[in-house]
Parts: sequence; structure tokens; C-alpha cells
Amino acid sequence: MPAAQRTIEIDAPPEVVMRVITDFGAYASFLSETESTEIMHATKKEWEVKFTIKVIRRLEYTLRLVLEGPLRLRWSLIEGVFQNNDGGWTLQSLDDGARTLAQYEIDLQVGMFVPGNIVHSLVQRTLPDTLQRFKAEAERRHRA
Repeated sequence: MPAAQRTIEIDAPPEVVMRVITDFGAYASFLSETESTEIMHATKKEWEVKFTIKVIRRLEYTLRLVLEGPLRLRWSLIEGVFQNNDGGWTLQSLDDGARTLAQYEIDLQVGMFVPGNIVHSLVQRTLPDTLQRFKAEAERRHRA
């Protein structure tokens, strides 16, 4: 999968959005492709999380995720089915903190043969859908 970058505006403050992003245990409740997450190690600013997802088939991988300040989270692959999985979220406050511009970046190299049209479909369809799900969850939590 080529590197991809998308942005989305969210009607919730950045701190609410970041709480959703770092609530790895809740991912299966709002991301349909996520079957489970297991937090292997955690501190206030760093996590090692094992993800099990179902995209065409079941895939497992573990990421190291590091909070680089209140508005930025980066991750890198520890182990799993991918050759590479690096990326992150960068948040920007809008409207005096009432809203958020969220930028999502990913550089994913699949460790097995996957036809190019499937990889392209994942980038074009799955990534925007994932961002919409994060947006909906952040806005739901903000209203609650």
C-alpha cells in the first residue's frame, strides 16, 4: 500500500479526539474491521498494542504507539503480517478549541502478496471509512 494521508474535521475538541484515538480497548466497538485489541504494555505516553483485524482475512500485528505531545501520536510496527506499518495522527485546534482538524498518515507495506487492485481499494475506501468512524465516536463522546 502506498503511503496515504487524509484529513477530517471533527466537531469535538482535540483532547476528546485524542482520548478516542488512544482508547485502544474500545476500537472493536466502533471500528468494524477490528476484532480485538490487547494492550501488551502501557505508560502515560507509550503503548504496545496487539491488533486483530479482519480485512479480507484475519490479520494480527503489534504496534508501538507514542504520544509526542497533546496533539500528536506516532506508531511503528513491532511485529506482525506487515513488512512496514508506520504512521500517526496530528491534531489541530479549530474555532478556539471547539473543533479539531485531524490528519491521519500511514505507510503500510503488506508482507504477503496482495493484488494491486485490492490494495488500492483499501486505501480509497477503507481509510476514509475509518476516519469517519473516529469522527463519529469523538463527536458522540463529546455530546455525551
